[in-house]
Amino acid sequence: MSLTVEVETSRLVLRQWRAADREPFAALNGDPQVTQFLLPLTAQESDALADRLAAGIDEHGWGFWAVEAPGVAPFIGFVGIKPLASSLPFGPGVEIGWRLAQPFWGRGYASEAADAALRVGFEQVGADEIVAFTATGNQRSRAVMDRLGMTADAGSFDHPAVPAGHPLRAHVLYRIARANWRRQRDGDGARDGEIFPAA
Repeated sequence: MSLTVEVETSRLVLRQWRAADREPFAALNGDPQVTQFLLPLTAQESDALADRLAAGIDEHGWGFWAVEAPGVAPFIGFVGIKPLASSLPFGPGVEIGWRLAQPFWGRGYASEAADAALRVGFEQVGADEIVAFTATGNQRSRAVMDRLGMTADAGSFDHPAVPAGHPLRAHVLYRIARANWRRQRDGDGARDGEIFPAA
């Protein structure tokens, strides 16, 4: 199912990537605090990643969107959902992910945007389940997964894109099923994220 959506929450806009996003995205990907639990990227690799994420949104209508905080910053990172890489042992499916610049941590932006992205995944894309994963030591991202109501699988898995022997190879997998998300949503009341056709 192909969609063309833009997502707005009370504080954020999840949108297609722009050329102006490349420089702050490269700075984000070069920040040792941001990449503590990620493989580092050169500026060229960062640009290539932005291009792939933009192409994914063009193809599907959804993906890892660029995030802006109106009145605060035109670009703070990315949040969204995208098809799982075929190399992952628990695919096919849909994953949710986020990466924000360090100055915007601790404000609830990742959870707010990810909550809206889950809504797109379940209500618009029609996913039965959405997963998230991160290096085992990444407690900050794991806390976001917990806040979203996701449940961790027992144990860990070796991420195939991380070299053997690398300290970040071991990852944890979190899941949330549409039925569980719906029960959680009905219990918490309506969220504030809205979905709009992109202009």
